[in-house]
Amino acid sequence: MPLRFNTACPAIGALLLLAGCMVGPDYSAPSAPAVMRVTENALPSRTASAATPGGAAQSLDTGRDIPGEWWALFHSPQISDLVARALAANPDVSAAQATLREARENLRAEQGSQYPQVTASASAERQRESLAAVGFGSGAETYSVVSASLNVSYTLDAFGGIRRQVEQLGAQAEYQRFELEATDLALVANVVNAAILEADLQAQIDTTHDIIRAYDEALDVTRRRFELGGVSQVEVLQQQSLRDAQAATLPGLQKQLEQERNQLAVYLGGVPAQYGSSTLNLDALTLPEDVPVSLPSALVEQRPDIRAYAALLHAATANVGVATANTLPQISLTGSYGRDGSNLSNLFTPAGIVWSVASSLTQPIFDGGTLRARERAAIAAADVAAAQYSSTVNTAFQSVANALVAIQRDAETLAADVAAQTTTAKSLVVAKAQYAAGGGTYLNVLTAEQSDQSARLTLVAARAARFTDTVALFQALGGGWWHRNDVAPKLAQSVGVFP
Repeated sequence: MPLRFNTACPAIGALLLLAGCMVGPDYSAPSAPAVMRVTENALPSRTASAATPGGAAQSLDTGRDIPGEWWALFHSPQISDLVARALAANPDVSAAQATLREARENLRAEQGSQYPQVTASASAERQRESLAAVGFGSGAETYSVVSASLNVSYTLDAFGGIRRQVEQLGAQAEYQRFELEATDLALVANVVNAAILEADLQAQIDTTHDIIRAYDEALDVTRRRFELGGVSQVEVLQQQSLRDAQAATLPGLQKQLEQERNQLAVYLGGVPAQYGSSTLNLDALTLPEDVPVSLPSALVEQRPDIRAYAALLHAATANVGVATANTLPQISLTGSYGRDGSNLSNLFTPAGIVWSVASSLTQPIFDGGTLRARERAAIAAADVAAAQYSSTVNTAFQSVANALVAIQRDAETLAADVAAQTTTAKSLVVAKAQYAAGGGTYLNVLTAEQSDQSARLTLVAARAARFTDTVALFQALGGGWWHRNDVAPKLAQSVGVFP
């Protein structure tokens, strides 16, 4: 982003003092990328569907707005409860809120520098002095001095250095505002994803138990046939090996499930020992069928991370003005009005009035190049911020594109996995029937069993992926923060939500 300097100041001294100017570049928000879509190729407006829970087709509605509580679209009271608890108790959110308050108070403190500083002072002194010290004999005199004054000081912001500093701190506060939104959005997405993954793992565990029970039944039949001399011991051992291999996967799944619950406890602001929520049922989730897709021009206004980096660019731009102003004359005005007297009774007589008015101008002449180097450093920092903003925008568009591609392709994957599992189930039935009739080998049965159990577990993971893909898209699009009650209307209006 090129820096444009506004250094044209009025030539007349009176106008300079009264109106002043603002040196340094004026910030302007970067334009959104001039693209019509975020993916390389146009995607279908509707995904594939599959005849399984969570397999509904999703319509991608370009230009549709995002609800503030987008997680409610999954129609899961448990997820809504987890999100509410996390937002209320997560320490990362509390830290982000406190950081925002700190930034706003720093801004208010600096805003006070634009106004005169007024202080009041009063003193009372009782003093004894020797007259011999001033050549008036050997005696001494005791007297009192009472004074009260009002002091005013004002730094004239002739070149806008103070105003640029206020502008910089305002941008820093805006950065923290969107950092808070980014923290909220990341937390909500993490909670929802963790709940879905927990449900996915529990479904895989349940499916694994079903497979083991089926293997146990097959093993019992094989053992009875072996006792009757119908099969060899090799076939018994093969069936036992298949059953044991499947049982060996359970501890790993249980470990992942327990670790995911531990993670949820931390998201909710507690420790694992305090977490007692039930595991989400994957079948109880509803896949949102109408999914909003923001226009590329709106994305830069909606993403909290983009808005945060735009604020950093604004702050860096304002800091150039601060550094430039530091190389120019600094003008200060001071004044005081008060009264002096020997006691309170004569403090308020006309003779006790004292006052002073002063002005000063300071112009750096030689500092070894320090101030100019700081100015050049500020310009370089603004260039860094511009590059980081551009990188953030590119990454944001990539995340949206990735989410859209995942929604489309994982829908196709689920449809294919449903078809594959249907085929493997039928193949297993046929293999068992052929073997029972003496027309097939036991190896065919084992192969069919392995294919079926693998397809069943793959199907569970594919179902969960449809939900996590949707979460990723809502997060990539900004999460609808502008519709929440805790967002100021002025900020919401900046993304074009309110008229």
